[in-house]
Amino acid sequence: MKRLDGQVAIITGAGHGIGKFYAERLASEGARVVIAELDLAATEKTVTELKSKGYKAIGIQTDVTSEASVANMVAETVKQFERIDILVNNAAIFATIPMSRAPFDEISIGEWDLMMSVNVKGTWLVSKAVIAEMKKFRYGKIINISSSTAVKGSPSRIHYVTSKAGIIGFTKTLANEVGDYNICVNCVAPGSTLSEENPNESILKMRSDAANVRALKRVQTPDDLTGAILFFASHDSDFITGQTLVVDGGNCMH
Repeated sequence: MKRLDGQVAIITGAGHGIGKFYAERLASEGARVVIAELDLAATEKTVTELKSKGYKAIGIQTDVTSEASVANMVAETVKQFERIDILVNNAAIFATIPMSRAPFDEISIGEWDLMMSVNVKGTWLVSKAVIAEMKKFRYGKIINISSSTAVKGSPSRIHYVTSKAGIIGFTKTLANEVGDYNICVNCVAPGSTLSEENPNESILKMRSDAANVRALKRVQTPDDLTGAILFFASHDSDFITGQTLVVDGGNCMH
């Protein structure tokens, strides 16, 4: 048997980048996966790719900042797969939707608000809707995605770092609130990862420069993160909750 046979996993923002890798890894372990993604074309493309490999997958266009859109996604998931066991809160503004890498006093209010809406409110809305279903089976695994920048701090992009620091606090608090239902809530904090589908020279240089300050001096790829996601999604982590695992090659050691 595979480690996730019979389970249903929702991965938000899985039409692009690292989220696609999370979805494929969970599917390869037997999970039926839901690609909950705002970009409809990317959603359909990812589902087609997964099905071509023999995996079970559906796509549902989802705006994580909209309570109605999230409710529709959860209802459709339950309609097609009957339950929800795993949620990966991956949707965020970072690579696919560009953000300003600017000093704190040069970031616009509009961009700050949008960052918090997607990265923080979106995680809360999706978790709230999914947990209502998990409670029915008294079981669930929620994996939130933060960033190692939230642990060590990082100059520029203070809105992004703040949003990802919020995810760590969100994880700890939610874990305390849903433990009675045997729902585990944990967090993975990636380092600088080459997740862009068509990286330009500037991005390649940025990812290479990040490798120079790690204990493990190579560029981090999405494959470096999927094992941590699988661990928190599987029964191997059934007695672990409220924790943040930094996966960055030894840049931030805490």
